Amino acid sequence: MKLRVGRDILADAVTWAGRTIPPRPAIPVLSGIHLSADGSGVLSISAYDPESTSCVEAAADVDEAGECLVNGKMLGEICRSLPARPVDMTLDGTRLDIECGSASFSLNTMALEEYPAMPETPTQIGTVDAADWQEAVTQVATAASKDETLPLLVSICIEIDGENISLLATDRYRLAVRDLTWQPANPQVKERILVKASRLAEIAKAYASSERVVLSVDQLSDDEGGAVRILGFEAVGRQNTSRLIDGDYPQVRSLFPQQVNGHAVVSRSELLEAIKRSKIVVERNSAVRLSFTDGNVTVEGGQGGDNAQAKEDVPARLVGEDISMSFNPLYLQDALSVTHGDYVRLSFTNDEKPVVLSAQAEEDGEDSPEFRVLLMPIRKLG
Repeated sequence: MKLRVGRDILADAVTWAGRTIPPRPAIPVLSGIHLSADGSGVLSISAYDPESTSCVEAAADVDEAGECLVNGKMLGEICRSLPARPVDMTLDGTRLDIECGSASFSLNTMALEEYPAMPETPTQIGTVDAADWQEAVTQVATAASKDETLPLLVSICIEIDGENISLLATDRYRLAVRDLTWQPANPQVKERILVKASRLAEIAKAYASSERVVLSVDQLSDDEGGAVRILGFEAVGRQNTSRLIDGDYPQVRSLFPQQVNGHAVVSRSELLEAIKRSKIVVERNSAVRLSFTDGNVTVEGGQGGDNAQAKEDVPARLVGEDISMSFNPLYLQDALSVTHGDYVRLSFTNDEKPVVLSAQAEEDGEDSPEFRVLLMPIRKLG
């Protein structure tokens, strides 16, 4: 293998693929990045994790085709440190020589025959706007559980029904749902799949600057002769796959109330800042109380007595009777941070039932059904 490639192109590609390298590889070769150059002037850079894969293609002047496997972390650090000059890479036996300006490095290669084969690109099922997809995944991922012992709840459930996609996530104390449209390859497609939320968020962010992302789903054979399903992503010469999680996701939509007894509309930014300030005095596992009256919501934090306390009034428009409810302040902050709108509507049934939070463009307008967060109240402050 002998080639020349632009420094920025190489550094960006290696960094992007390197995010897939597992932090604690089960076998040494999984710490590597696979470099493959062909005669068409394409350098493929890929990384493999048992749960996911990444592959990116970079334009290069290829004099000799070839492939090798080198330590991904070290290669990434080298590429990012190189001067802004073309990079020459030459495979010499079991060593990869890298030259850029007056800087040169030589890396030992790893056992390529022990490296797992990259999966074939799954069957395309449709395309989605990259910015909308990244926004939707980011919004919903905040509600996914962080407890790795709960594989269903650390995932995002993707429901596909024709031209509509819904993303759902819950950690049992909150539930987020985002609806969006896309262009399916088959208008009759119906799928319900589970993907680990943290991985889905990383992949969505990586494609945010693209125009559209191709989504694919397929069933492959694993190393033990069993079958696994994977979700694939592709855009602008980059590909990712992520193994799907087995299991039946709870039918969480039924948790949303069929009807509510009232709602309050508040400036999203003002309420968010008030929640952030109240958190300063709120101890771990304690709550903030929201007390709604006509024209005002009072945000209170702290347990009283000798402890620090916070209290702040924020203008609000109330429809219905006065009500007071207590919430986990972090959950409130997360929900308000990923809700996009000048105003937020909090719809409630009573002080012990879940509240539904949604965006609203104008104080006197209607709320948006695209993104909703359901929050369980805490019955006792503190």
